[in-house]
Amino acid sequence: MKSALAIGLLAFVFGACGSDKDAEKRIAELESKLEKLESSKPGAATPAQPEEKPEGPLPAFEFAEEEHDFGTINEGDVVEHTFTFTNTGEAPLIIQSAKGSCGCTVPTWPKEPIPVGGTGEIVAKFDSKGKPNIQNKTVTITANTWPKNSTLRIKAMVTPAAKDEAAEGPVK
Repeated sequence: MKSALAIGLLAFVFGACGSDKDAEKRIAELESKLEKLESSKPGAATPAQPEEKPEGPLPAFEFAEEEHDFGTINEGDVVEHTFTFTNTGEAPLIIQSAKGSCGCTVPTWPKEPIPVGGTGEIVAKFDSKGKPNIQNKTVTITANTWPKNSTLRIKAMVTPAAKDEAAEGPVK
C-alpha cells in the first residue's frame, strides 16, 4: 500500500506543472498523507483516531506570507527566507518543531514561547546543490495551535550547473 501511494505520489509530482498552485498544494497534501502512513506503526489493529481540538484558549499563527518564490537561482546557491508571524491567539505560542521536506531545506525557529500579540520568525534555508530545475519544498511546523501543523512553502527554479568535463574523465 505504501509503495503504491509513493509511486502514485512520484508520478503526480513529476507530471505536475511547477507554476500551478493547486498542484503544489495537492503535492503537499499527498506528502503529508505519505508521511503519516510511513510513521504509523506496522500491524496496528485499529486506525489512528483523529485528534480532537483541545479545550480552552489556544494560540494561533498569522503569517505575513506562507509561500516564497526565490525565482531563478544557480545550482549550488544556498538561499534563505524569513517568514514572520504574529501570535493572534489567546495563549502563548510554543513551536515544538519545524521540519523541511528534505535534507536540503533546513528551518530555524524560536525556541521560547511567543506571547499573545508577540511576533516571531521562522527562517527556511534551501541548499540547491544537486537540485536542478523546478524545486518545491515545504516546512511543516508543529505547535500548540489547532490544527497542530502549519505548512510554509518555498520554491525556486534552479539553473543546472555546467558540467566539468575534466572532472568526469574520458568518454567511453
